[in-house]
Parts: sequence; structure tokens; C-alpha cells
Amino acid sequence: MAADDRLSDPGTPLPAPRAETPEDRLARRLREAHRRVAAVRLPSGEKERLARRFMAICEIAKRDIDLAAARLDSFLADLGGGSDTPSSRNIAGCD
Repeated sequence: MAADDRLSDPGTPLPAPRAETPEDRLARRLREAHRRVAAVRLPSGEKERLARRFMAICEIAKRDIDLAAARLDSFLADLGGGSDTPSSRNIAGCD
């Protein structure tokens, strides 16, 4: 069962709320990073490089949560640094 399956099936009961662990937080951030890498508009070579870097972070997460979180911070900063829109105007920020 995928993590988001319960969101699409209204008959599935929600689990009891619990505090988010560092592992949960990293898993959520990795899922978001995966979505961003999949959606980014770059030439295939650059997108492959990003995907390989992302996979390396996932491998690190199996052994060292803190190191993976630090690498993910850097990865997301690099990924967020570029814009895939040709305009210099930030549409999301409405400036």
C-alpha cells in the first residue's frame, strides 16, 4: 500500500495521530523532492544527473538519517535555485 492510498479511499480509517519522527520528516521531504525532480523541465542529461543525486541521498538515508537530511537540504537548495519559467517575475510570490 502506498503512503497516499488512504487519501483516495474514503473507507479506509485514518490512523491515530502521532508525533512526527525524524524518519517520517525525511521520508516526507524525500517524497516531495522526488516529485520536484520528476516535474523539473531540464535537458535529459541534467535531469538524469539530478535523479542520480537524489538516488544517492535515498541510499544514504538507509544508513544515516542526519547526513541524508543535510544532503537533501543542499539538494533542494540547488533544485530550488533555478527556475523553469522564462520570466524573471515570481508568479507564485505575486511580485
